Amino acid sequence: MQQLPGLPVDLDAQVQRALAEDIGAGDITAALIRSDSRVSAQIKCREPAVLCGSAWVDRTFASLDPRLQREWHATEGSQIATGQSVMTLRGSARAILTGERTALNFLQTLSGTATVSRHYAELIAHTRARILDTRKTLPGLRTAQKYAVRVAGCDNHRMGLFDAFLIKENHIASCGGIAESIRQARDLGTGKRIEIEVQTMDELQQALAARPDIIMLDNFTLDAIVAAVALNRGTVKLEASGGIDESTLVKIAESGVDYVSIGALTKHCRAIDFTLLVDAA
Repeated sequence: MQQLPGLPVDLDAQVQRALAEDIGAGDITAALIRSDSRVSAQIKCREPAVLCGSAWVDRTFASLDPRLQREWHATEGSQIATGQSVMTLRGSARAILTGERTALNFLQTLSGTATVSRHYAELIAHTRARILDTRKTLPGLRTAQKYAVRVAGCDNHRMGLFDAFLIKENHIASCGGIAESIRQARDLGTGKRIEIEVQTMDELQQALAARPDIIMLDNFTLDAIVAAVALNRGTVKLEASGGIDESTLVKIAESGVDYVSIGALTKHCRAIDFTLLVDAA
């Protein structure tokens, strides 16, 4: 069984922000229901997907009523089918209906991220390359989406601007060149990974001479990527990036690069269609 990644430390804060955004001063429609009304409800998936976000659903409903009974019928990271019931809820009708949209928003978004990530990971499972996400995430949900990427078998790039250097063309221009920007990053003495972006073979040669930890081949053609791998000879980790989709991914991964970064994992993911239905009496 696949070992799941650790949950984000800001998970509870994400749930509380989402509930506050939706409920505001109070759910006036749920107030139409008797306070002692108890129901059973099912969360069902309306299309094939990779399930992700169960902890967010649990925290949402537990925040509204810790007495709600929650029973999952599918595990985090598992493949689920059209029409499958993934969860049963029992308890306060008001709490279940108040939490419905917040819970489903998390579930549909994170399952969408996990589903597309799993698809890409499986496409290149026969290669040694690893797929990385990017910082192109939904505001406020970066750690959640990056968790979903890991659940699906892909890897995270840096979390933000604080945990690794990614020296891009504007940084290079501002610092005075490739070699100088790498030198300055080392001189800061942070011990953090140094990655630099290159756009031409000449820039690649300059970067190889300066020996960063990773070189990003930005918008290189497939032929140029193959040439870069040959020139590098395993000296530095290479990452292919820029406009890569499933039509180009496999050949790029087969070229011998170490990483392929794809912003679409988190930026273009389509929400999975989940619904919550109260069981008939």
